Amino acid sequence: PRVTGSEEQTEGQRSTLECSTPYVCPWGDIVLHWEGYDPQVSKVSGHIQLDTSGVGHQVNLTSSFSWKDHSKKLLCEVSHGSRKASTEVVLRVRHAPKDTRASLSPSSGNIGVGDTVTLSCEVGSSHPPVAGYHWYKDGVAVGTERVLALRGVRREDHGRYRCEAQNALGTGASPAVALRVFSAEISASPAAEVREGTATTLSCDVPGREGHPEELTYTWYKNSAWLKEGPAHTLLFPAVAAGDAGYYSCQVTNSQGSDTAQAIGLSVTYPPRIPSLALFQETQGGRLVIVRCIVDSHPPATLAIDRDGTVLATSGAQVTVSQRLSVTASRNSLRLEIRDAGPRDSGKYGCTASNVHGNASATKVLVTRAAELLIQPSVVVPEGTAVTLTCVRTGDAEEEPLYAWYRNGRRLRESSFPTLEFPSVRGDDAGAFQCQVRSRNGSDTSEAVPLRVLYPPRQPVLSSFLQSQGGHLGIIQCSVESDPESNLTLRRGNDVIACTRGCPQATNPRVSVTRSYNSLKVEIRDVVVEDEGIYVCQAGNSQGSASATVDFKA
Repeated sequence: PRVTGSEEQTEGQRSTLECSTPYVCPWGDIVLHWEGYDPQVSKVSGHIQLDTSGVGHQVNLTSSFSWKDHSKKLLCEVSHGSRKASTEVVLRVRHAPKDTRASLSPSSGNIGVGDTVTLSCEVGSSHPPVAGYHWYKDGVAVGTERVLALRGVRREDHGRYRCEAQNALGTGASPAVALRVFSAEISASPAAEVREGTATTLSCDVPGREGHPEELTYTWYKNSAWLKEGPAHTLLFPAVAAGDAGYYSCQVTNSQGSDTAQAIGLSVTYPPRIPSLALFQETQGGRLVIVRCIVDSHPPATLAIDRDGTVLATSGAQVTVSQRLSVTASRNSLRLEIRDAGPRDSGKYGCTASNVHGNASATKVLVTRAAELLIQPSVVVPEGTAVTLTCVRTGDAEEEPLYAWYRNGRRLRESSFPTLEFPSVRGDDAGAFQCQVRSRNGSDTSEAVPLRVLYPPRQPVLSSFLQSQGGHLGIIQCSVESDPESNLTLRRGNDVIACTRGCPQATNPRVSVTRSYNSLKVEIRDVVVEDEGIYVCQAGNSQGSASATVDFKA
């Protein structure tokens, strides 16, 4: 058979294919028919010509072809008994791209920031072939290649992607595919820096958290230390405190893995607390006074030190400072040094700290003396050392003053010389010394300064006696003068009866020992003849030793 009509069809348009044969047998069994068409959308009609103008048999196939019929084979067949002959028609259905799909690679596992992702646009059928592609992310055009490669994925790449394929007949669009970027990030509300008492929320999010197909677990850390874990993606501070400040991070986990957010710093601002105000005076000489103020606040506070309301130093704007004063300022700390300090520097010192949130203050009273006592070479010396006590007068020396010296509150002497000398100091010279400076403008007395003289034990005082009331009780007592304290040991022959420290407890149940400073008392109950003898008391310290004996008789 012969087929006429175009093999090139257009989707949706009806057309007719004609199949004909010159053989006609009205009373025979010659059959001409079409095969391979869809009878629901097709119509077949036949026509036989048998006259003087010609002989022929024709079968027409009228149909509307779809893109699914593209490359489909139709067959027109003529048969006579077992003999057959046919002609094949391969349809070419012109249609827009069909069965368009977008695919994502990798298709499993978490996609993190920095990974490489490939999006491919696949077309099931297109005739003529696809002429161009377009990619859209959340409705916004992002590319024109069949394969969209995202190298170094960012959080912003998270979204729904679809592609369109075009040819001369139209466009085929794919369903959207979701690109989920698994990347944790922390945000602070209302801000990362808040005032103390503000309700604050830290949120740990991954893109598309609300539409994530599986449950997520959040682990919170503060300053790298574990804080809490659970399904909550927020960390709530109903009234944030200064102690809540720090660096927070979170780890988000799903069945495919986890990602840790970069730490965010939470800064809590607050007004100054009560300042710590300290006053120091040099004990030897007393000519240097240090005023130090430290405060806790955020942001840092401006500090000011005043005396009786007059500002002497500040950590902010410069204040005119005299040659006697020096100022050192650092974060939330201010230090004032006063040289050649005297009575004029006495008064109420205050420290005021202020920042944008408020202020606080503290005060202390400083009393400086015009007279100070200096002991050289030291306040603790061995016996026999040459010692000089100097009465230092502060302030202007307009006249020659008189110096009076006191030991333990008792007046020693008065002269115009500011020194009291001990060429070879003795233990008896120890005590609390003061000096008084007198002039026409008045007088001032120094603080008491103790002088300690170290000396070896003097001759111990060793005594014994016997009490006969209620039985025989013998008492042997040893005492000594020394500084530092002596270790006392009581012996009889080679036997140690008792000592103040460093010897074993007495094993004789009749002997009891009482120890005190530089004193040792031994009581012997039910004295017997064997307790008689010569007892020796030995005293020793770092400076030397001494001993005494007593003959104890029952």
